[in-house]
Amino acid sequence: MKIVLAEKVSPATLAVFAAEPGWEVLTHDKLPDGLPAALADADALVVRSAVQVDDALMEKAPKLRVIGRAGVGVDNIDAEAATRRGIVVMNTPGANAVAVAELTIGLMLALARKVPAANGTMHAGKWEKKSLQGSELRGKTLGILGLGRIGLEVARRARGFGLEIIGSDPFVSAAVARENGIRLVTIDELFAGCEYLTLHVGLTPQTADIINAKTLAAMKKGVRIINCARGELIDDAALVEALKSGHVAGAALDVFREEPLKNSAYTGLDNVILTPHIAGSTGEAQEAVGIQIARQVREYLKLGVVQNAVNLPSLSHEEYVQLSPYIDLAGRLGSFLAQTGKGGIESAQLFYGGLLTDAKTELVRNSAIAGLLAGSENVNLINAAAIAEERGIRVHEEKQDGHRGGAANLLAVELHSAGGASHATATVIHGEQPRLLEFDGIDVEAPLEGNLLVCRNLDVPGVIGKIGTILGEHGVNIANFALGRDRSGVQPVKALAVVQVDAPVSQDVLQALTKIEALLEAKLVTLPEGKS
Repeated sequence: MKIVLAEKVSPATLAVFAAEPGWEVLTHDKLPDGLPAALADADALVVRSAVQVDDALMEKAPKLRVIGRAGVGVDNIDAEAATRRGIVVMNTPGANAVAVAELTIGLMLALARKVPAANGTMHAGKWEKKSLQGSELRGKTLGILGLGRIGLEVARRARGFGLEIIGSDPFVSAAVARENGIRLVTIDELFAGCEYLTLHVGLTPQTADIINAKTLAAMKKGVRIINCARGELIDDAALVEALKSGHVAGAALDVFREEPLKNSAYTGLDNVILTPHIAGSTGEAQEAVGIQIARQVREYLKLGVVQNAVNLPSLSHEEYVQLSPYIDLAGRLGSFLAQTGKGGIESAQLFYGGLLTDAKTELVRNSAIAGLLAGSENVNLINAAAIAEERGIRVHEEKQDGHRGGAANLLAVELHSAGGASHATATVIHGEQPRLLEFDGIDVEAPLEGNLLVCRNLDVPGVIGKIGTILGEHGVNIANFALGRDRSGVQPVKALAVVQVDAPVSQDVLQALTKIEALLEAKLVTLPEGKS
């Protein structure tokens, strides 16, 4: 493996990669020919916030599998381009949560007690005690917008100051809120009910400019606003006007739309505290995010475990271990249907049964799509859904118990193509062996691995013997012979044989098989070998 650390990281971060035998690690100060040249054969890239990882840079990195961002924001990484190229983008949410929460509390205190003004007058040789009377946090209401890791850390610390805490977040449970002393309210109630408001949400179309002229007008006169999240959450012109009018008593801002901050109206206001995006900048936090991203990248490269990905749902190590056989199964089933298919793919429907109904199945879905499209282009678990969408292939998922009896965890894929529909159901036995259970309505148990001859025929005597005879005459050894027949009552009755052979058969063998009078179709399906 080759890892490129494009920006300065702590020795502990470097040590995570250095401990892996045979891994090559290039640090930011050892790139004599520049970053693009270093990425030509790199498996992983780790950055902070300075390096811009755009599509042009990824073009220079054909082997790149993962981009790790030592921090939360990924504005400097083109995640959409990475997804198209099949590259995982990971960040480290929560590693700097304590650092951000502590600065948030510090800024609240600084606003309440006018600390910057007091410091400034003292350094100017003045003693202006009377003009610097502040207020206590005790008894005030703190509104927290966003109750993720940072928002909850803020709440835990705020309780010690005797603040009443209200919060708004549609993705947090009432139980978690209660445990942290937070009263859940609607977003309108949050804005209307607090004396201090702190922002801890990510940037989405719904949260962009969420602090605007309308929401500011709904707030109490004298509210104080702290933003250590994203500059784009605030309509700057509206906040400046509210600060000038006194409707907003003060603001403390650590993040901005454009950084570094230049020619800003905020700099002329004495009721605004400005800090240069330092909320996560503590020695402890920087160490933590560096080690965390190194471990995440290492786990992905070694085991395929995806954690804290911004362009793919993440799984814990335990979840990945449980789902891994079904991720593999899905790829095999998708490839099986593609190789036995009937033309261009129009849509695919996935059905999950048993324990899969409660699992995070996005990687299973993507693996099935990757199997379906494997013959057409470079498609993998990361870019599969995006490529399907680009090609106009509709993918639908359905989780249902009892899709087919006889096995606990089932995966079925129904493929619709120009030539018609096909359907297959499969499972995993003994924890790791992929098994086909049904194909186009015919029950047949066969291994989903290696070289498979899939033969459709009329259910008449002699067909099986003739297949075996022809294979024997051509020196083809049979490893497994699975049979099934259509029990729907439709005449003439059709049957199915899935024959596992030791080596791929030639076109001569396939042509010889098609000469069997009752044989309707014979196709070779090639799948990866199973685990030994």
